[in-house]
Amino acid sequence: MHEVSTGRVVILGAGLAALYAALALAPRPVLLVSPDPLGTGASSAWAQGGVAAAMAESDSPESHAADTLRAGAGIVDPEVARSVTREARDHILTLTNLGAPFDRDAEGGYLLSREAAHAFARVVRVRGDQAGAEIMRALVAQVRQAASVQVLEGWAATALRSAAGRVSAVELAPAEGGTPVAVKTPAVLLAGGGSGGLYALTTNPARIRGQVAGLAARAGAVMADMEFVQFHPTAMDLGLDPAPLATEALRGEGAVLVNRIGQRFMEGKHPDLELAPRDVVARAVYAQSQGGMRPMLDTRAALGRRISEEFPGVASACERAGFDPVTKPIPVAAAAHYHMGGVETDAAGRSSLAGLWACGEVASTGLHGANRLASNGLLEALVYARRCAADIAGSLGATSEAPRLELPQPEVAAAPDPDLVARLRAAMTAGAGVIRDAEGLRACLREIAAVEAAQPHCAPLLNMTATATLIAAAALTRRENRGAHFRSDASEETPETGCRSRMTLAEALTLRDTLQKEIA
Repeated sequence: MHEVSTGRVVILGAGLAALYAALALAPRPVLLVSPDPLGTGASSAWAQGGVAAAMAESDSPESHAADTLRAGAGIVDPEVARSVTREARDHILTLTNLGAPFDRDAEGGYLLSREAAHAFARVVRVRGDQAGAEIMRALVAQVRQAASVQVLEGWAATALRSAAGRVSAVELAPAEGGTPVAVKTPAVLLAGGGSGGLYALTTNPARIRGQVAGLAARAGAVMADMEFVQFHPTAMDLGLDPAPLATEALRGEGAVLVNRIGQRFMEGKHPDLELAPRDVVARAVYAQSQGGMRPMLDTRAALGRRISEEFPGVASACERAGFDPVTKPIPVAAAAHYHMGGVETDAAGRSSLAGLWACGEVASTGLHGANRLASNGLLEALVYARRCAADIAGSLGATSEAPRLELPQPEVAAAPDPDLVARLRAAMTAGAGVIRDAEGLRACLREIAAVEAAQPHCAPLLNMTATATLIAAAALTRRENRGAHFRSDASEETPETGCRSRMTLAEALTLRDTLQKEIA
């Protein structure tokens, strides 16, 4: 394997967290590694709601923190919630200065949307459902102009290397397959998204399948809260993969959930009806689907023809599928959307491995608990991206020059077998999906092992199966219902507060191997 060295900080990912951290590290030299052309493959660009921040005079960071704690079902770290919500306003102002075109009123105030489980309208938005895309567009433009940032497109990390107890190198390979090159670096920042694509029905871009979390897990990092996968209740069920998202802001505007006979099925399920916490709504939607009742989101009375102007992303997705939301309710399903679990990090974004930091969806900071509050995802990415940048800069000392990195031409190597990836996604949906039980989770772990064994030397697939193994093993270990983690076979009442879970890949594999031996 070829080896090269760089003095640049290597950032793996190209979403909001990665771009914001790269800019915050300036003038320190950075290598930003993106499998796709910058601005096209990241979940951040698909985020419709916006950034949650207490911007209104009647609102406060304390209220925002309280809502975060409530939504997180008893395992949010209170100090993390308080510190993140206190920083929120400053990041909105910073993004505005970087060119993010947030919706404003005639006096220049920010227009705010209310989303599920928020006590106030506090989601700062762009053109209704275009926040992620427009924020990303502004940051990509800034990164393209930053002399300190080298963007390496079309490459992805396949493994991390350690030396003397510290992560010291990243193995990079062409995103479409090829032999890796080892790049020695003074620091690695993981900012490569979540794990939604490990499921057969997801709102995440096709390439986001838990690979970056898998990198850390395979290197020995402690992973936290891996069982908590948030399923968005209103993914548009229009036969598209990934499933387009019908933003929660539609329900904030008055859209209602109905089934094929026109029944509004959230009545009696929760006092907040369609604006109940996401796990409650997701299970209700899932139950309707399983019962053959075809859940749908009806925007006709609330928005009518205004949907095209106020929610162009939703309208465009409907148009691509040949569907008119002005005349018909939108079919929806619960789809894997956001992973609350990930690499465990401290307040500065440090992982359990020296030389390795993480921010954004790949990290587990303690903010989201068991059920992320709507639009807190982009906020967490911003807060911890800047914290990681500051901590990396502080740990490396004075800035030094670093030439552009040139990588050798790789040889051809096998990519993950698409049939195996499809098997993995089907297994996760069947066994570790919206509603779980011990039997299903054991079957899921056995199928993950079989998928892994079928292509045992393919690092990209091993990164996926590592993350999948951790999700299923942590879910099997947590025998209670909490937030997004719902066990139909849970026998005990869930206490109001609980404990975060922590697990290494070695521990998860021990559990998986035990199950294998039980049926041998």
